[in-house]
Amino acid sequence: MSAAIIDGKSVAARLRAAIAADVAGLPYRPGLTVVIVGEDPASQVYVRSKEKAALAAGIAGRTIRLPASSSEAELLAVVRGLNADPEVDGILVQLPLPAPLRAQPIIDAIEPSKDVDGLHPINAGRLVNGLPGLVACTPSGAMKLLAEAGATLRGARAIVIGRSVLVGRPIAALLTNADATVTIAHSRTRELAAECRRADIVIAAVGRPEMVRGDWIAPGAIVIDVGINRIADGTLVGDVAFAEAVEVAGAVTPVPGGVGPMTIACLLENTVSAAKARRG
Repeated sequence: MSAAIIDGKSVAARLRAAIAADVAGLPYRPGLTVVIVGEDPASQVYVRSKEKAALAAGIAGRTIRLPASSSEAELLAVVRGLNADPEVDGILVQLPLPAPLRAQPIIDAIEPSKDVDGLHPINAGRLVNGLPGLVACTPSGAMKLLAEAGATLRGARAIVIGRSVLVGRPIAALLTNADATVTIAHSRTRELAAECRRADIVIAAVGRPEMVRGDWIAPGAIVIDVGINRIADGTLVGDVAFAEAVEVAGAVTPVPGGVGPMTIACLLENTVSAAKARRG
C-alpha cells in the first residue's frame, strides 16, 4: 500500500487564504520588509516569491536590495532603520549572505518582535523554553504538515536528521514541546539507518540528495522531507528517496510541493502575529 502524499501546496493555500481574510479585517496593513544582499539566483527567486505572496495576502511587502559589496556596517544600518520604522512589523534578511558578511551579527541586530524568521537568540531561546514567540518558518510549516497527516506526537518517537539553527534544532524543540521523544541525528550519528527505523516520525533536513532510503523507514512512519537539492540533470529532489519512501511510509511529503510552500505561508503568519503584538 502506497503512502499518503501530504500536499503542502493545498495546506499552504488554505493558510494563506485564512491570513488574507484576517488581514482584511485589521484596521492597519501589516508591513513586511525583506533585505537581500547580492545577486544569488536562488535567493532572488525566493525573495520575489515572498514579496508576491505578501502582497496577495494584503500585507505591505517590500524588498530592499543591496549590492554584494555592501559592508557589515551598511547592512546593520539598514536593519536598525527598519527596527525604528513603525510601519515595518516584520524584517527578514535573506540568507545566505555573500562572503565576507556574517549572518549572526545581522540576525542579532533585528528587533526580536520583528524577527519573522524566528532566528534571533531571544526567539530561539523562548522556543527551547516552551514560551510563545516567533518561530522559524520552515519548522513551523513542517509541524502543520504533521498535523495535516494526522500525526499523534505525544509519546511518538521522532528523529530529526540535521541540526542546523534554521531547521533541525527548532523543529526538534517544537516536537519536544509537543511531547514527542526526539533524537537529533547528524553526520556523526552511528548506525543512522537503524536509528531512523525506530522512529514513528522522520524529519529529513540534512541537505543530501535522497540520503534517506526506503529501507531506513519503519512501515507506516510519517516522513517530512525538508531538503531541496538540484541534481546533475536539473531535477529537484529531497533528502528522502521519494519513490522508495512511498512504498513503506504511512505519509510522506513530496519535493517540490511539500514543505516549501509552507515556509512562505508561515512567514506571512508570523508577520501578522508580529503586527498584532506590536500594534495591539
